[in-house]
Amino acid sequence: MAVVSALAKYKLVFLGDQSVGKTSIITRFMYDKFDTTYQATIGIDFLSKTMYLEDRTVRLQLWDTAGQERFRSLIPSYIRDSSVAVIVYDVSSRQVSTEEGEAKAREFGVMFIETSAKAGLNIKPLFRKIAAALPGMETLSSAKQEDMVDVNLKPTVSSSQTVQQSGGCAC
Repeated sequence: MAVVSALAKYKLVFLGDQSVGKTSIITRFMYDKFDTTYQATIGIDFLSKTMYLEDRTVRLQLWDTAGQERFRSLIPSYIRDSSVAVIVYDVSSRQVSTEEGEAKAREFGVMFIETSAKAGLNIKPLFRKIAAALPGMETLSSAKQEDMVDVNLKPTVSSSQTVQQSGGCAC
């Protein structure tokens, strides 16, 4: 009788303003195509793809969040239990230079890569880098464990403190 091992599943959440390309990046990765028509994501879309990396297979659960302001209150529940958060911004209406993005990524100790879903640039490398950096993939990644950053999204509150809520992303 064959032994079936459980497939490792990882939740990737894509965050960013409306019309920055979150859906386009996912569509390019999943189907290797770029759709020039725009249709806003309502709430969240969910797709799943299996990746084969050297000696391991992983299932990536891709959560495509809506960028509209009216859906921002839902984001905390979507990012709960995520393995990775991908912050997406539009380089065609650039507000952050590549150098600033790289510097901010170094400051936070996270990965930085610019992509183009339209041209298909760096889409596969993005997902390969993410997959190689996932927990349990240490042998596949050139990154050392001490280089990884554990981000706790739950605020710690003592009885004398209150949590101040703010909207939007500070990136």
